[in-house]
Amino acid sequence: MALEIGLVGREGMLGIPIALGTNDSPVRALVQGTGTALRMKSAHFLREFRRSVPLQREIHRYIHERIVQITQTAACNRFHLVEARLARWLLMTRDRMRSDHFRLTQELLGSMLGVLRVAVTKAASSLQQRKLISYRRGNISILDGQRLEATACRCYQVVKNGLGHT
Repeated sequence: MALEIGLVGREGMLGIPIALGTNDSPVRALVQGTGTALRMKSAHFLREFRRSVPLQREIHRYIHERIVQITQTAACNRFHLVEARLARWLLMTRDRMRSDHFRLTQELLGSMLGVLRVAVTKAASSLQQRKLISYRRGNISILDGQRLEATACRCYQVVKNGLGHT
């Protein structure tokens, strides 16, 4: 079973271990939405990283922000209710996809939140009954982002503010 430790979108990158001097990563990346991504050979990235102090500063800042997100997510997964965690996860997905409409299966959501599918069903049903989201066959629409933010645990704001989203 997988467990979410963080989300990366337009604001970030994969490959932090390379910037830290290793080729090994203990985590697996999963693409969950459509979009455009850029790819670069690690040798080219390392050459530019070693050469550019401004790039080093930005990558170091980004690594710090990812650590904040990972630690906050770990605490969230341990201490917060599934409904609040689901709201946080949907909002973080919205921020990265820049859309209120996306496709996420209950199986994926359960895996990312570290809960059984039935817990996702219950939490999503509650959010839907309150007209915060629309959810049908994996198609999710955020109907009231402001109220969904109020439902999400504080972790959403901590990570959002730490990663500079607006």
